[in-house]
Amino acid sequence: MVQRTTSAETLDRDAVAARLEGIAASLRSDDEFTVRVENKDITLRPTDSITFEVDVVEKQAVFRGDRETIKLELDWRPE
Repeated sequence: MVQRTTSAETLDRDAVAARLEGIAASLRSDDEFTVRVENKDITLRPTDSITFEVDVVEKQAVFRGDRETIKLELDWRPE
């Protein structure tokens, strides 16, 4: 069974950095941690080995303007 919970919101750079720092701190210190997505708390149990993927897209469009996107994906198999 697959359960996907997705959220998108616009934040300032400091708020985005704070969220990423919170996840990084949890990965360093806890066996499990909770991520809040919309109104749902999701507990994750990362293993010592995590696949880390970075995907960067640079779009140049004459009429819509340039756009840059970065997606980070962390993947593991809970024990």
